[in-house]
Amino acid sequence: MFKLKLMKRIFIILSFLIAAAAVAQTANGVSFEQQKMKQALAYGDKTVAANAMISIVLLEGPKSVYKDSLAYLYFNDRNFLSCFLVTNDILKNKPDNLELMEMNAISLESMGATEKATEAYANLFAKTNNNYHAYKLAGLQFGMNKFEDAYVSIKKADKLPDDGSVKITFQVNKNYSQNVNLKAAIAYLEGIIANSLNKKAEAKLSFERATKLFPEFVLAKSKLETLNAETKE
Repeated sequence: MFKLKLMKRIFIILSFLIAAAAVAQTANGVSFEQQKMKQALAYGDKTVAANAMISIVLLEGPKSVYKDSLAYLYFNDRNFLSCFLVTNDILKNKPDNLELMEMNAISLESMGATEKATEAYANLFAKTNNNYHAYKLAGLQFGMNKFEDAYVSIKKADKLPDDGSVKITFQVNKNYSQNVNLKAAIAYLEGIIANSLNKKAEAKLSFERATKLFPEFVLAKSKLETLNAETKE
């Protein structure tokens, strides 16, 4: 009986020591990978930094905060496929994280997954009520020939407040692009969608508003000139 109790105690002690050793080994492993990650980032080696982050996630478990860091690293490096996969994984446990939702939506759009990107921006807009997200949603819907849906979305974007911080880049030709303020870009897209719906009068008003908001808006001026010419004919 005494031997049995002694053996049980020895087993408990051994189990504790093994568990403690495993914890210490994990801690040492995490510390090593953190140092490797910092050194890699200092040297601008994002591939090694990403590998170190993945190792840390494996050591710490699925709830490791380094998953978020990995998503940002992939996003900033324009590795949109990996960014999508990581953000998709994290969002299962953090469904309301707006930054991760936005990175997820941008990644899908950049990958050309238009339908999924539209869903992602619709979910994001439902949470933020942000005019830029409504603008992006309208643009994707327009690209899918969902003109009525796009018109509803762009009208919502137009009515929402704007802080003036967002600029939209328009490629005028292969050698020239313009950075246009968001309100003017919204008016321009509203005109494009209205024209596709054969709402010529509404389209003209939208293009006129776009040029008032951004007087040097080349594409809006061109669309307005075309509409005016059509009206004269």
